Amino acid sequence: MRVTPADNPYQEPRSGRLTAWGNSLLAGFSPPDHLVEEVVGSDEPHRVTGLPGDAAGDLHGLSWALGRLRVLGATGLRLALPAEGHPLGLTGPAAFNLAALTAGEAVLAVGLPLGLVPQVDVHGPPGDQATTVLWRCLEVQDGPPADVPSLYEAERELAEGLYEATAMLTRLDVAGAGPDALRELDRFRRRGHTELLAPGYPPRAVRVLESARQIAALLAIAAGSHGAAVSASEMAARSAALAPLRRTARRAQVAAYNALVDEKRD
Repeated sequence: MRVTPADNPYQEPRSGRLTAWGNSLLAGFSPPDHLVEEVVGSDEPHRVTGLPGDAAGDLHGLSWALGRLRVLGATGLRLALPAEGHPLGLTGPAAFNLAALTAGEAVLAVGLPLGLVPQVDVHGPPGDQATTVLWRCLEVQDGPPADVPSLYEAERELAEGLYEATAMLTRLDVAGAGPDALRELDRFRRRGHTELLAPGYPPRAVRVLESARQIAALLAIAAGSHGAAVSASEMAARSAALAPLRRTARRAQVAAYNALVDEKRD
C-alpha cells in the first residue's frame, strides 16, 4: 500500500524530517547517526537510488547518500509539499514535479540540480505492518522554489488565515471551529518547542512549524466532523472555507523546514 502525507495529517512528512536533519548535518549541528535515527524512526531502513554514477538497482543508506550529495556540491536541502494545482516548493522539470506531486512531498538539494522523492510502502496485516521507504534521486531545474514565503510572511499569514477561517466556519456552525478551536491552538502553543525541527534552526521556524502543524490537525478535525453542515451546499461552503487555510498551513510548513538555508537570521 502506497502512503502519502495526505493519508495522515498528524504525521510529519518524511521529506520534512530529511530536510531538517539533513540541513542540521550539513551545517555541522548534528552527526550522521542522528540523521538516520530521526528520519527513519520506526520505518525499515531507508534506501536511496538513482544518485549520479549509480548503476541500475544500486541502493544506499541515508547518511551515505547525503554525504555523496555534499561531495557533489549540495550545501543544504529544501522541502516541497505540492498538491494538485499548487506546486509548492517545486522548480521543475515536469518529470520531477509529477513524481513529487504523486508522492505529495519531495526534497530539493541546494547548490545541486538534484532532488529526492520518497516512495513509501506499507506491508503486512494490521498490527504487524512494516514501512519501507525508497528515495529516488532525480534531476531538477535550477530556480526559485514555487510559492514559498519567508518565515515572517508565513507567521503573519497563519495568524490572519486562522482568524478569517475561524469566522467563516463559525458562521457555518461547523464542529471544531470557533472558540473551541482557538482554545485548542492556544494550549498547543503553550507546550514546549524542543521536539520539532533539528539543532541549528531559529526559534521562529519552530514557532511557525508548530502553529502550522496544529492548524493542519484542526483542519482535519473540522473536515471530518459534520456539525450542522448537512446539505451539499453547506458541505461545499465548508470545503471552500478550509481550502485557503490549508494552503496557508502548507506554505508555512515549507518555510519553516527551509529556514536553515533560506533565513539569514530569526
